[in-house]
Amino acid sequence: MILVHHLENSRSQRILWLLEELAVPYQVRRYTRDPKTMLAPPELKVVHPLGKSPVISDDGEVIAETGAIIEHLVERHGNGRLLPPAGSPARRQYRYWLHYAEGSLMPLLVMKLIFARTTVAPTPWLVRPVARAIARGVGQWYLDPNLKLHLTVIEQALAGTGWFAGPELTAADVIMSFPLEAAVARGGAGQGYPNIQAFLARIQARPAWLAALAKGGPYQLLR
Repeated sequence: MILVHHLENSRSQRILWLLEELAVPYQVRRYTRDPKTMLAPPELKVVHPLGKSPVISDDGEVIAETGAIIEHLVERHGNGRLLPPAGSPARRQYRYWLHYAEGSLMPLLVMKLIFARTTVAPTPWLVRPVARAIARGVGQWYLDPNLKLHLTVIEQALAGTGWFAGPELTAADVIMSFPLEAAVARGGAGQGYPNIQAFLARIQARPAWLAALAKGGPYQLLR
């Protein structure tokens, strides 16, 4: 039995969705964020020294990092599902998006979140004007233009089949789901990107997505 160490309101929701799509039995161990810092609880460090989620245990092996977990699950339990044929153009696209999601897009969205949070409590009130000015400057000259560029590229990539790697759902779509949800919440993807909006609506209507939400508990992205 696969055990998913699942942190509320986090990237690990994708792992539950993937397991539902693969129809692989699993158990969920839920962890709650610290209500003040919104960080993961120290109990996760018992599972993995970085104390981050997602982490899974599969046949006694502990596996961390979303991309590594997805590759492991698809290769070991997928039986060819959610994976384009080897050597095909779709497989190359699959590999690209699998690494792009966490390597290129999510760092921008995490920076967006961090800078937004530096302008509110618990930042000392004397520091907030300076923090607000820095956050505004970084957003205007770096974060916002780069996010717009990335979202434009993604919007164009979805213009064909509506999926990231070929004519149907793959694990590349699974890993891209969270950063695009975060982009809507923080990065300005709520308007002007109809293909991204259609992609999110399509995956969020899938029975496996809804089943994963039911098992994972409350799910609301940090802003």
